[in-house]
Amino acid sequence: MRFAVPFILFACFASFGAVASDLDTALRQSYVSCVGISDMLNDVKKLAGVNTAVTGVGTVAGGGAVIAGVAKKNLMNKLRKIEDESETDNIAYNDIAITWRTDFKPNSKSKAKKLGNWRTGLLAVNTATNVAGAVIAGKNAHNEDLENRIKECSQVIDELKDAIVRAKYEDIDTSEANAIYDACSGYKYVDLSVLTKRAKGAEISSIIGGSAGAVGVITSAVANKSSGEKERKLDTASNVLAGGATVLTGTATVFNATQIAAAKKIISIAEQCEGLLK
Repeated sequence: MRFAVPFILFACFASFGAVASDLDTALRQSYVSCVGISDMLNDVKKLAGVNTAVTGVGTVAGGGAVIAGVAKKNLMNKLRKIEDESETDNIAYNDIAITWRTDFKPNSKSKAKKLGNWRTGLLAVNTATNVAGAVIAGKNAHNEDLENRIKECSQVIDELKDAIVRAKYEDIDTSEANAIYDACSGYKYVDLSVLTKRAKGAEISSIIGGSAGAVGVITSAVANKSSGEKERKLDTASNVLAGGATVLTGTATVFNATQIAAAKKIISIAEQCEGLLK
């Protein structure tokens, strides 16, 4: 029996040491798994910010293309109307007809060509921004590393909670561990799909918008080299494509902007968590 008390004391100390070691291990693993997530999230926010600016420029350019295209179409319609009226009234030799043929008509056609060139150029800018936007959004939409890190951190924080419960039974000070758990447990309620869905929405919008813009560039360029009914039809098609590309680029801009807001909420959790771990 004289060995019973030392053995019990040894068992208690061994148990105390094991629990303390478990808590230290859980704290170290929390640092390894959770620190660095805020940097990854900030990268996501920065990319979304850059993309908002890029697609914003594309939206403005697309809107400009629509305005130029509509202006050209209205001018060409006016030219056709005046031309039809002059032929109907048979005023081939009066002063109005001379002014029409030597001044108004050539100048108006030149202006129409310039408007068509503006539409083509602005559509090209819109297309380029959509292509860039799709690439940038794709990086945020397919960020498996961030998703895995958050899942890993959340799992480790659950393990820290278990270690805290065991430590309390041994009267070990868990105040630091409790603070870390409270700050980092917010990851359990993080819905990363919000970021992913918005990034994918921006990516898809930019891809479709870029496709519409590219077709619009070609159609607009061909329209500007055509005449008559062919030009009229191609002008109409170009304006429709410009409008569609602009709407899609604007949609991508909205997705990017709302992605920034969603990222900020998760960043606040990451910064609180890492502020205690560092």
